[in-house]
Amino acid sequence: MSGNPAVVMRLVASAYSVAEKAGAIVRKVLHSGELGIVEKTGANDLQTLADRLAQKSICASLYRSFPNITIIGEEDLPSEEVQEDLIESGQAEEILQKSCPEDYKALKEEELVVWVDPLDGTKEYTEASRCLHLQDVVQKPLKGLNKTHGTAIWLLDNVTVLIGIAYEGRAIAGVINQPFYNYQLGSGAALGRTMWGMLGLGAFGFELREVPADKRIVTTTRSHSNKTVTDCVNAMEPHEVIRVGGAGNKIIQLIEGKASAYVFASPGCKKWDTCAPEAILHAVGGRLTDMFGNTYCYNADVKHMNSAGVLATLRNHDYYVNRVPPSVQQALKSK
Repeated sequence: MSGNPAVVMRLVASAYSVAEKAGAIVRKVLHSGELGIVEKTGANDLQTLADRLAQKSICASLYRSFPNITIIGEEDLPSEEVQEDLIESGQAEEILQKSCPEDYKALKEEELVVWVDPLDGTKEYTEASRCLHLQDVVQKPLKGLNKTHGTAIWLLDNVTVLIGIAYEGRAIAGVINQPFYNYQLGSGAALGRTMWGMLGLGAFGFELREVPADKRIVTTTRSHSNKTVTDCVNAMEPHEVIRVGGAGNKIIQLIEGKASAYVFASPGCKKWDTCAPEAILHAVGGRLTDMFGNTYCYNADVKHMNSAGVLATLRNHDYYVNRVPPSVQQALKSK
């Protein structure tokens, strides 16, 4: 550990370990088969036991080490004592070893806002659970599964744990855990991976790739589409459209060269969906804005909804902003 790491570096290091703990909780609940599903606002807005336990673990763990930060989580949970076995006190040594960017060295706990989505891709998580038992995920390689199982397996790619850190309204650092990464390798492989990034420092835990310059591949929503979303996607003149769940998953597609742009011209995404992915994307030179090209603010007192949609790219952001149809812009202004 380097000398006396800055507060924000210790927070990111803790968030890394806490996200891994949350990912393990997500896997454990799926394994149990008892998801405890409740509908929040409808069939496409679900909460599971994994959402609840993961958020309790994340918030309680971070508050124990950083009592003066502000944490805003997706789930509206009652205030109650958290079991000790949900607490994670570890910190990622690889992060503590890195030098903090000069702009953030003097930040105090009370200046930092943490946005938490304990289980991004809940709908896909529940659908996968209905289609398979965990032994299919951890004990059988993909080739051993039938078509139904293959679909369920793919859905687990959509699931992430998101912890974003903001300062003065800007997403400056983020951690994304993919609980089921490596499922294709069968029982011999360790499940899960964690990636993180910070402005001025870079992003880690994945291999940065780009879609070939002569191709436009758009990733968009799998389960929250409408005419406005479809019209906007088509206006980008994509060579291919990928429809998947989870905002975190879509940003991973951008930074790993599977998609050129994430286009979602509709309200629906919240700040906890975009804070961590935005920080990682920005750390490698990408951009995340609304459909008008305006950046989102992550102060503690902002509205949670990203009401003007989400447009994210690794490169050529202005091209996509300029192709948003006036009809789509008008529809978003009226929201």
